[in-house]
Amino acid sequence: MLLAIDAGNTNTVFALFEGERLVRQWRIATSGTRTGDEYMVWLSQLLALEKWDTPAITACIISSVVPQVEFNLRQLSRSGLKLNPLVIGDSDVDLGIEVRLSPESGVGADRLANAVGAHLQYKQALIVIDFGTATTFDVVAADGAYEGGLIAPGVHLSTKALHEAAAQLPHVEISKPERIIGKNTIEAMTSGLFWGYVSLIDGLVGRIKAEYGQPMCVIATGGLSGVFAPHTDAIEHVDEDLTLKGLVEIYQRNASAHLNKRGSN
Repeated sequence: MLLAIDAGNTNTVFALFEGERLVRQWRIATSGTRTGDEYMVWLSQLLALEKWDTPAITACIISSVVPQVEFNLRQLSRSGLKLNPLVIGDSDVDLGIEVRLSPESGVGADRLANAVGAHLQYKQALIVIDFGTATTFDVVAADGAYEGGLIAPGVHLSTKALHEAAAQLPHVEISKPERIIGKNTIEAMTSGLFWGYVSLIDGLVGRIKAEYGQPMCVIATGGLSGVFAPHTDAIEHVDEDLTLKGLVEIYQRNASAHLNKRGSN
């Protein structure tokens, strides 16, 4: 089985694949202090609950936007799983798409994986919206090339900022309010955050399409994609596993050249 690991700023996803089939996935809070050995203990226990053991994992691919976490995940793969991991961003990794930026290293690994996963399913110009710690809007050309994009504060980050910066504003959950005009502080905050992000989505998608000058399909991914997608016509498809699908495709494109072997590296 292939172990695909996507380490974001808030959560890290571990997913097991047999071919292109997602077998199981787990989430853990992202922490730069968690060592490779600690990851190994945690993962071994989860595998045991499924009646698997670590030799069932025969390959590993890693996407990380947190350098210290990436280092420890490499240690997990090399020392714990006895596998040489394929890591997005390494010079020997062929994404199979052109990155039309300079330098390429300025793009988060998750955004590149999203581009690969999206183009795999939709062979046209695309906007990929990823609702994570930041909300990213990425443009993928019809030929699959990554064209660039923009980064906005994530929804939860905005909620936290309001709560911490204003003494009288409480923390609120992200949900669709019953009405636009709030009748108390919590209703007003909930409406502002929810409809503010819907308006952000509508506005930025419209501006991107106008600047790009071609018909574009819009795909949303990330934990909150299902919350906002039903309330905006801008989003056409939701795929919460888009990053993982991209990682599997990148691994398959590199499998023949990148031999994952058990043993010391």
